[in-house]
Amino acid sequence: MSSRPSGHDDALPEPAADSAATCATVTGTTAATSGTSALSGTTRSRAGGGTGGVWSPNFRLYFIARTVAMLGDTMLPVALSAGLLTYGYSAGDIGLVMAASTACFAGFVIFGGVFADRLNARALMIGADLVRVCTQSLAAVLFLTHHVRLWEVVGIAVVNGTMAALFQPGVASTLVRVASDVQGANGVTRTAESTAALLGPAFAGLLIGLTSSGVVFLVHASTYAVSALCLVLLRLAPQVPRAAKAVNGFRSDLAEGWREFRARTWMWSVIVVWMLFMVFTIGPYTPLAAGQIIPTHGAGAYGLVNSALGGGTAVGALVAIRLRAQRQLRAGSLALYLTAAMPLSVGLGLPVPAVCGCVFVAGMGSAYWGVNWATSVQTQVPGDILNRIHAYEVAGSVAMVPVGQALAGPASSAFGARHVLVAGSVVAVAVATTLLSIPAVRTLRRAHGA
Repeated sequence: MSSRPSGHDDALPEPAADSAATCATVTGTTAATSGTSALSGTTRSRAGGGTGGVWSPNFRLYFIARTVAMLGDTMLPVALSAGLLTYGYSAGDIGLVMAASTACFAGFVIFGGVFADRLNARALMIGADLVRVCTQSLAAVLFLTHHVRLWEVVGIAVVNGTMAALFQPGVASTLVRVASDVQGANGVTRTAESTAALLGPAFAGLLIGLTSSGVVFLVHASTYAVSALCLVLLRLAPQVPRAAKAVNGFRSDLAEGWREFRARTWMWSVIVVWMLFMVFTIGPYTPLAAGQIIPTHGAGAYGLVNSALGGGTAVGALVAIRLRAQRQLRAGSLALYLTAAMPLSVGLGLPVPAVCGCVFVAGMGSAYWGVNWATSVQTQVPGDILNRIHAYEVAGSVAMVPVGQALAGPASSAFGARHVLVAGSVVAVAVATTLLSIPAVRTLRRAHGA
């Protein structure tokens, strides 16, 4: 029942910054061995309407698709958490549902990357959206008719996670085909997604108060329909087919993507460090924060906290549009220190307004990192392998999220939810420090034209 990861996408975005990003429950060396930029002659030649800057007709459609989908995605954690708690399920059960979706996403996204490079990335994205229209409509029926069984919710989450794995790889290559200013496009998209994240949780809390969680799931299904329609309406120039497509098999393409991923020290080292962040900070945060805030303050307060995160990420993305560091990952790593405030505030049991303030600051840091990370990936990697590289880095960045989500319940029982959240804030500080200590990450320079 989770959506695409934010990139986001989760409480905080994965390195790819979707999306999702980054699922909504859940919702980033040198470029190749030569260190050359892929933007000149590869990415920029594919940018639809590149001469028109960011706001080409194609980018407007892409922008609407991503923004509307994010609005639905950010409503989902509130609906899922409040809905399951209403039927007597625990924070551990919420974590199980989230883990099911994220595990399928992480397990299948690398295959989605190969399909996106070999076939039609946009068609895969549209198909994934349409399937999720059906699954979220089914979820709405279950909650509206009061026939909610955990195994059914987990099953829907499995399908959604798999569809997200087919959708996500095409995000990177589609963006560079619809806008010539890659960082500007990432920043604008993230700002809009974050604004949606500001409104979505509060709207979900309001809808739940006036109606029920089932209505929120129905609204979520409609956002996927809008996303699919906008993607259908895109008018993209034909891509130059890869000569190796007719020769290489699926396994060869998969292996090539892995070799290219390993060749970039700045990329794989970030992902290795990010796994710790996922297990100890991001994975446990959503189920444990919901379990701490909703029973005491209500679904509305939880919605406000998530809205504060959306507001912070909107501001952070706006800052990233204006503040363009030459060493993007170093600047982003410094901003990551701010993310420690989010689990720490909930773990310390601060009042809701204080938690909102801390989460706002954390959102700023995560968004600034996310825009710089996404721009680095999209401009440092050649276009003919970008979908696969993006799939590998997304898979690595979220692979440990389901572990953190699944362990959230047992860990909170053993140590207390607040202690687990405080430990997550310590890990966030350690992650930022470690990234800054890696020369390939700290010294990577902006690609020409990015």
